[in-house]
Amino acid sequence: MLDFKVLTLFPELTESVMNTSMMKRALEAGYIGFEAIDIRDFAENKNRRVDDYTYGGGAGMLMQAGPVFGAYEEAKKRCKGTAPRVVYLTPQGSVFDQKKAEELSKEEDIILLCGHYEGIDERVLEEIVTDNICIGDYVLTGGELPALVLIDAVARLVPGVLGNAGSSHDESFEDDLLEYPQYTRPEVWHDKKVPDVLLSGHHANITKWRREKRLERTKERRPDLYEKYLETLNED
Repeated sequence: MLDFKVLTLFPELTESVMNTSMMKRALEAGYIGFEAIDIRDFAENKNRRVDDYTYGGGAGMLMQAGPVFGAYEEAKKRCKGTAPRVVYLTPQGSVFDQKKAEELSKEEDIILLCGHYEGIDERVLEEIVTDNICIGDYVLTGGELPALVLIDAVARLVPGVLGNAGSSHDESFEDDLLEYPQYTRPEVWHDKKVPDVLLSGHHANITKWRREKRLERTKERRPDLYEKYLETLNED
């Protein structure tokens, strides 16, 4: 089982999503674990304040090292292993992708650190963070939504979570290609018919068609991925 522990100022935000749909079912079945730890519980003052002014000046407030470290230590105590991966969700991190999701899905424990305000005191980041991850080249108000994106992408790769073991194969980003188009009933909708090959029952032809469509769609919509795919072929 893979356990996620989220260090956050807003535990209710992450808990509300994790108690819905596929994530809720995965938690109830015991395929994954989840716990939100409130950083404010480790504040060093009676007002539960965890931010302060930035040395050297600048706009906004910064999260203090002490409360973050206290939350991390508590999370670490609750981990199965002694060296959990600690992911800080930050615009300064490496961009999250499917390969990173696959890598993380093999862990036993992942601690996710969610920043707010202008960020977190660099000293605690240097001490505890193992992975700096960004979900895209844009800035959000906090790390909770990126943390939930990461959890969803990683959890669905854990055996049992999707129910159908084949559901995570032949998807977008497998082999650096996007997923092929898919159809369901009715066979004709708004005068548009499902491709004949998908109704043929000829599995070899269907496989070939899907492969061709993956290549075609990737080249059209994500030429960067298509170039990466071609480079991989050349290396082989």
